[in-house]
Amino acid sequence: MLLAVAIMGAMGLVGYLAGKGLGLDSKSLRAFMMVVMFSNGGNYGLPVVRFAFGPEALAYATIFFLTGSVTTYVTGAFFAGSHRSKLAGALDKIWRMPSLYGVALAMVVLALGQPVPEAVMRPVGLLSDAALPVMILVLGMQLERAAWPARPGLVMLAVGISLMLAPFVALGLASVFGITGAARQAAVILSSMPVAVVTTILALEFELSPDFVTSAVFVSTVASPLTLAPLIAYLS
Repeated sequence: MLLAVAIMGAMGLVGYLAGKGLGLDSKSLRAFMMVVMFSNGGNYGLPVVRFAFGPEALAYATIFFLTGSVTTYVTGAFFAGSHRSKLAGALDKIWRMPSLYGVALAMVVLALGQPVPEAVMRPVGLLSDAALPVMILVLGMQLERAAWPARPGLVMLAVGISLMLAPFVALGLASVFGITGAARQAAVILSSMPVAVVTTILALEFELSPDFVTSAVFVSTVASPLTLAPLIAYLS
């Protein structure tokens, strides 16, 4: 969890410095930071980790993904800070996230040390098996909305940072934290995914250059096999 926050923080700093160097206005800067900070760890990252590295890596990837989900909405609330009504809406969305309550219940179960009844685990297992295919389907549905970007150069820069710089940041911070094995594989792959689809929702709601963000999601997703394939081979 600390590694996930550290990677997103480092990428946010990179995005801030790059955006300032380009002289972006406030809204464009925040949109640029969102694009480089948040990767598609859910409906793209989890299936890839499961396929490439197996169930042990998927367990670590799930923790990384949940941490990223909460961080994404907290940051969204921060980005909406100049608008009190939108800030309230963003904070409301944080408390409505099912993952928060799922993590809380998991901690209760672990603390009690009691096995979960099979009558509960079997339907949970069925839902778990269905989750990854549904995530891939949703990704395809959301990519269908993409359009040609108005600022292709800025989009390509953001995509390049997301796909090419993020792996090195993740590898370096994983070494600093002493994380190895399946946990390292999961963290590096999820950090190196294309731009998170949820950024388009945040961009629309908070009026942060939604066309730019949507284009970055589409271009990074289409280009991602070119960077993910060698990275998976390296981590294997």
